[in-house]
Amino acid sequence: MDLSAAVFLSLGWLLLRFAAGELDYLSYGHGMQLQGNFSLAGFFPLHYQKRPINGLPALVPCNEGTANKHGYYLLQAMRFAVEEINNSSGPQPLLPGVKLGYQMYDICSREASILASLDLLKQHYQSPSETEEDTNYNNSHHAVALIGPDSSSNSFGPASLLGAHLIPQISFEASNEMLSNKFRYPSFLRTIPSDKNQVAAMIQLMVRFNWTWVAILGSDNSYGLEGMQSLSEQAPKYGICIAYQGVIPSYSNDTVQTMRNVVHNLLKTKVTTTVVFSSKSKLKHFFPLVIERNVTGKVWIGTEDWSTSSLISGIRGIHTIGTVLGVSIKYAAMPGFEEFETKVVEAAMQQSDTHEVSNITNDCLHGTDLYSLARNKFILAKNDITSSLNVYKAVYSVAHALHRALGCDSGECQMRDVYPWELLWLIKDVHFYLGNTSVYYDSNGDPPTGYDIVLWVWNGTEWSLRELGSFSPDPITLTIDADLIDWDGTGDSRLVPLSICSPPCPFGHKRLQTGQHICCFDCQACPSATFLNTSEPTTCQPCLPEEWAPPKSEQCLKRTVLLLPWDAPLSIALLFFLATCLLMTSSSAIILLLNLNTPVAKSAGGRTCLLMLAALTASAMSTLCHFGQPSPLACILKQPLFIFSFTVCLACITVRSIQVVCIFKFASKLPPAYDKWAKNNGPEYTIFLVSITILLISVLRVALNPPKPSKDLNFYEHSIVLECSNTLSPGALNELAYVSLLSALCFSFSYMGKDLPANYNEAKSVTFSLMVYMMSWMSFFTLYLISRGPFTTAAHVFAILFSVLAFLMGYFFPKIYIIALKPQMNTNAHFQNCIQMYTMNK
Repeated sequence: MDLSAAVFLSLGWLLLRFAAGELDYLSYGHGMQLQGNFSLAGFFPLHYQKRPINGLPALVPCNEGTANKHGYYLLQAMRFAVEEINNSSGPQPLLPGVKLGYQMYDICSREASILASLDLLKQHYQSPSETEEDTNYNNSHHAVALIGPDSSSNSFGPASLLGAHLIPQISFEASNEMLSNKFRYPSFLRTIPSDKNQVAAMIQLMVRFNWTWVAILGSDNSYGLEGMQSLSEQAPKYGICIAYQGVIPSYSNDTVQTMRNVVHNLLKTKVTTTVVFSSKSKLKHFFPLVIERNVTGKVWIGTEDWSTSSLISGIRGIHTIGTVLGVSIKYAAMPGFEEFETKVVEAAMQQSDTHEVSNITNDCLHGTDLYSLARNKFILAKNDITSSLNVYKAVYSVAHALHRALGCDSGECQMRDVYPWELLWLIKDVHFYLGNTSVYYDSNGDPPTGYDIVLWVWNGTEWSLRELGSFSPDPITLTIDADLIDWDGTGDSRLVPLSICSPPCPFGHKRLQTGQHICCFDCQACPSATFLNTSEPTTCQPCLPEEWAPPKSEQCLKRTVLLLPWDAPLSIALLFFLATCLLMTSSSAIILLLNLNTPVAKSAGGRTCLLMLAALTASAMSTLCHFGQPSPLACILKQPLFIFSFTVCLACITVRSIQVVCIFKFASKLPPAYDKWAKNNGPEYTIFLVSITILLISVLRVALNPPKPSKDLNFYEHSIVLECSNTLSPGALNELAYVSLLSALCFSFSYMGKDLPANYNEAKSVTFSLMVYMMSWMSFFTLYLISRGPFTTAAHVFAILFSVLAFLMGYFFPKIYIIALKPQMNTNAHFQNCIQMYTMNK
C-alpha cells in the first residue's frame, strides 16, 4: 500500500473512533509539561509498542510496552536544551527575558504520532478558555514548533498534518528521502542527514572495497523500503549488482517463517556482503534467525539506525556473524549533558514512585513518569549521545529563530505572538555554531552533514565501536583507514573479503555478459588491432588507422613509420655507390668522347655510346627519389625516369646487337630493305621510336592516374609503409612488360653474337650483364611482394645501381680498357685482321 494512503487511512480510522467516543486512551494519565512564554512540543518513543495481533491500526497505550532507553535520552536532551537556554546568562543570552516551555508526548507508534499531531492542531485553533471566542494566537497555550518524531514511519503523518498549517517540525532521526519533498511536506526539517546521503555513503563504501555482488535487506517500513529502493536504483550506476533483495517483516508468530526464508535466500545467493537498511526495532528479531543458521564470515553494512545500537549488538551470539561496518551520525560531545542526567537520576532515586515532574491539565498528552524511567539507570551509549545532539540542535534552531522573530539582538526580546509560518521561514534561515559544529539547513530542510564510518569490534563477547573514517556528501568523499579493519576477527587478517559474481577479466580481455547482471560474465581476449577501454569493459575497440595493438591489449601504440632516411648508414652506403656509378659513367663518357673517331669507339656505336651513358646516368640519378619521405615530385619521377632512361639504353644495345649480328652472320641473306634501313639512319629512328613509345606510356599513366605519396596501412599491422601510390597499377605493369620484352629481345640478339670477331664481341659480357640485371630485378620483385620498408627500398636502389654498373662493366669497360691500356688494338689494321681471321674460320 502507498505510504501516504496508509497514513491517511490510519488518520481517518482514528478520527472516526474519536468522533464515536471510543478512544479512552486519552485519559490514561498525565505527561510532562513545562510552562513558558513559548512552548515546544516533543515527540519521543519512551516505550516499545506492543502491536495488535490482527495488525490493524490501533492505538495501544504506550506505557504498556517496555521502556525505551534511547527515547528516554532523547527526551532528556530536549529538557537539557530548554533549561540551558532558559538559564543562560552573560552579556549575550539567546532569549533574554523569555522562558521556553515544553510538552512531551510518548510516541511509540504511527497512530500515536498522528493523534498527538491532532492534539497540537487542536491547541492552535482553540482559545485559552473554552468559553472565549478568540481567534488570535497566544503562544503560551500552544506549541510553536515540534521536535520529532524519531522515525520516518512516525513522521509522515505529523509532517502532512502540520505541514498543511506551516507549523515547523524538526525531526532528529527521520531520514527518509521522501520527507525532503517540500511540496508534500513544506514545514518538515531535520537535523539528521537524509537517506540520500546514507545511500551515497554505503555505495562509496562498496566501491572502496570493490564489492560488486551484494544483497540488500530492508525492514518492512518506510525507512527500510525507501532506503532499499534508493540503494537498488543507485548501485548499478557504480557497477554494483544486487543479487538479492529481501524484506524483513514485523515480528510475529506468522512472520517467523518468512524471516527464515529471507535468511535461506540470502545464503543461497552466496554473496559475501549484505547491506541491511533497517530500523533497529525490526532488526532485533531478524538477527537471531541469522545466528540460528550459523552464518559466519560475512560482511554486514548497517545504517545509522542500528549500526551503533546496543539493542542489536546485545543480541546473544551476534559476534559470530562476521564483520559489521556501518554509517553513524557524526559524533560530537554535549558538554554538561551527562551531569544533567546524573542529577535527574539522583533526584529520581530520592523521590517516591508517584512523584512527577509537573502535572498538566491537557489530557491529550500520553501518560508517562520521568522519574520512573530515570530509575532504570540506563547506560548512556555513544549512539544515544549522537542522537541527543540532534535533538539539542533542533531546540536551538527554534530558539535562534525566536531570537530573530522577537528582535533580541538589542539585549531584550520584544514579546509578541509569533505565527508558525513566520517561525518556519526563520528556522530555515538559521546558521549558528554549537561548539565547533555548524548548524544550518539546505533548501530541502536537510543538514548538509556527513557520517562517520564505524566498525564493530569484539573482545570476546564485549562490544565496542571503532571509527574508521568519514563520509562527506558535498563533494562526495569517503575517507577510510582500511588498516584498522580486522576482517576475520583474529587480529591478523588484512585481506579484504571478495564479494563478486565473476572474477575480474585478465589484462586485455573483454566481458561477455552471461546473465541479467553485468557483474556476471565470461572473459574473451581482444584481438590484435583492438584494445580494451577500461570505461567500456564489454567492447574491444578498434585502434585508429595509424595505431596498432597486439592481442590482449588495453591501449593502442603508434605504428612505426617505415622509410629510407637520408642519414641512415644504409642510405650513406647507397649514396656512395651512386656517386661511384656517376663517376664511372661520366669518366667513360669523357674517354669515349675524346676517342670518338677511333675504331673501338665506332665499334661500340659511336655517338650512340654517349646517349647510352647519358641514359645510364639518368637511371642512376632516379635513385635519389627513393630516399627520405616521399614527395609528390619524387613519386612522379621515380619510376618513369628509370623506365625511360633504361629503355633508351636497352634500345641502343639491342639495335647495336642487331646490326653486328646481321652484318657478320646474315650479310648475304639480308634483303635490300636492311641496306636502306642501315643507310638512312634506321638505327637512330628505331632507338627513337622504341624510346618515345615507353615515354608516351609513362606520360599517359602519370597523367591519368598520377602517383602520390601514400601510407600503406595494410601490409604490416604494426608499421606504416611510406611509399608512392600506384606502384603496381595497370599502367605501371604495362611499363614493366614493355621493358621486360625489350630486355628479352636484347638478350636474344646479344647471345646470337657471342662468336663474333674479338673487337666486336662484347656479346658475352653484355649477355652476362643482362643476366645479372634480370636476376637482380627478379630478386627485388620477389622481396617486394613479401616485404616492405627501408631494406626493401634499399634493395630497389641497389637493383637500379647494380643494373647501371652491370652495363658499364659488360659493355663499356672492355672498350675503355682497350682505349686506355691497349692502344695497339685500337687501329684499323687490327680490326681488319680480326675480321679476316673470323672469315677464314668460317
